[in-house]
Amino acid sequence: MTAINIALDGPAAAGKSTIAKQVASKLGMIYVDTGAMYRAITYYYLKNKSQFSDFKNLISNIQINLKYDENKGQRVILNNEDVTDYLRENDVTEHVSYVASQEEVRSFLVKLQKELAEAKGIVMDGRDIGTTVLPNAEVKVYMIASVDERAKRRLKDNQLRGIESNLEQLKEDISKRDEYDMNRKISPLKKADDAVEIDTTGLSIDEVTQRIINLT
Repeated sequence: MTAINIALDGPAAAGKSTIAKQVASKLGMIYVDTGAMYRAITYYYLKNKSQFSDFKNLISNIQINLKYDENKGQRVILNNEDVTDYLRENDVTEHVSYVASQEEVRSFLVKLQKELAEAKGIVMDGRDIGTTVLPNAEVKVYMIASVDERAKRRLKDNQLRGIESNLEQLKEDISKRDEYDMNRKISPLKKADDAVEIDTTGLSIDEVTQRIINLT
């Protein structure tokens, strides 16, 4: 198969990361979780914000690299520290939309993400991949699911990670994040004109994965 890039976009907990990992594995491609990159900067911001006057200053002190572990998958290395295991903490989740909406943060990461995809063979998921990061991706998918479905998925994921969560609160948080992400000024969450929309509500991981593979 000719080397291609696949862009997967969609709102929080639509199943992007899970599906992107499986698509990449089945097609022998590299998976890039851009959400984890934004979470890494959010983690750093929360730990160090008192030291910096603005996001431009903060970003100038950040270096992000991705490492791929055969057993653990993508690992995010922030200033030479593997921070992957901290990125799903509630505090990071609550603040990531705000940090990701900052122009300096987006410019920094979009440039890095574009560089990662230059050689092709990338499955990249996020919120602005098909519209901003990889507008020329050969395959674009926009994944959606009901708020109820996404909240249940997030609850299950949090329970597996040992993170205390409440289903009704998760529904409220996801709805608020949708509103914020879709209405931010810089790279808002939206479906690319040439993206294929897949509603994952009620579908299995394998069913969604196969639908995307059929597009390649």
